[in-house]
Amino acid sequence: MLKKFLNFDFIYFAGILLLLAVGLIALYSVFSDSNSIFWRQLLFTGIGIGIFIFLGLIDYSIFRSYSTWFYFFSIGILIIVLFFGKEVSGTVGWLDLGFVVIQPVEIVKVCLIIFLAHFIEDKRIVLGELTTIVSSFILVSIIGFLILKQPDLGSALVVYGIWLGMIFISGIRKRYLFSFIIFGIMILLITWPFLPSQQQGRITGFFNQSEDLQGSGYHVNQSIIAIGNGGLNGQGIGYGSQSQLNFLPEKHTDFIFATIVETTGFIGAIFILGLFLLIFIRFRSIAQSSRDSFGYFLVSGVMTMFFIHILINIGMNMGVMPVTGIPLPFISYGGSSLISVLIISGIVMNVYVRRESTLGKVVTDY
Repeated sequence: MLKKFLNFDFIYFAGILLLLAVGLIALYSVFSDSNSIFWRQLLFTGIGIGIFIFLGLIDYSIFRSYSTWFYFFSIGILIIVLFFGKEVSGTVGWLDLGFVVIQPVEIVKVCLIIFLAHFIEDKRIVLGELTTIVSSFILVSIIGFLILKQPDLGSALVVYGIWLGMIFISGIRKRYLFSFIIFGIMILLITWPFLPSQQQGRITGFFNQSEDLQGSGYHVNQSIIAIGNGGLNGQGIGYGSQSQLNFLPEKHTDFIFATIVETTGFIGAIFILGLFLLIFIRFRSIAQSSRDSFGYFLVSGVMTMFFIHILINIGMNMGVMPVTGIPLPFISYGGSSLISVLIISGIVMNVYVRRESTLGKVVTDY
């Protein structure tokens, strides 16, 4: 075990630890009066790091054997949420277990990546390219439908984004993929009238945010002000009018990026983006050195999920993406999202530990 731990990618590990530290410092700075949120996140961080190290030591191929069970588990827990879920901000997406409240959709994202990694690896040659796309799309759409019923449009978009990214990376002919994108847009237009008014409001509010600064555009407007207040060097840790005086809503979850930039400025934003870039560079290297296509698709799926989360979260903080409640990996407050990203990151570490010595082996096969 010690030998395997010493074989960790410590550059990748250090990048994750630094992002976790940034998130904890941000939470401590905006909840100086009552640090219950900080201490809970610190607890989640400790648990998550422990799981990360454990998953980095075991053989990731064990997940291949249970990938189908992960899929049916995802469907089961999403159905349970619809019947017994707790409503928060208009979305029935949480389960109250008494001692902790969890958001199952974050776990579902992890399960879906594992399932799709095995499915694409196993079925691409057996079923053919087009059949693989169609069947995987149908299977993902069952999960997407259950998520939309909560309703959680943001997570549904992430789920479809993971599928699209993994199918694209698998090397399937792009004309098939392009056709499915067009088909998906048509389905979205057809189903638009049936979306809950809250979900419609988030989209329409994005296009009209400048006209309703006290209503649908309030969150984004305050976030943009906070980012502008940061300037080059920021207001300093524990300072900043928008975050400290509670003008900025959801300053510890959806808009924690704006909170950090207000206190650390442009330099802080570049530091965070630089850490994410470092992690993506390591993702690419780990995927290329994977010993098999299952590991390659696993890492590719994680890379896709992280990219979507970062793009949407930072985009909505800057007013260029609709507000969808997507957390910033490793930084936003929330036990379910934090532990889930550390779980999937630990599996990526395991792919690295059990890598092939010859880089690019898998890539040349696909």
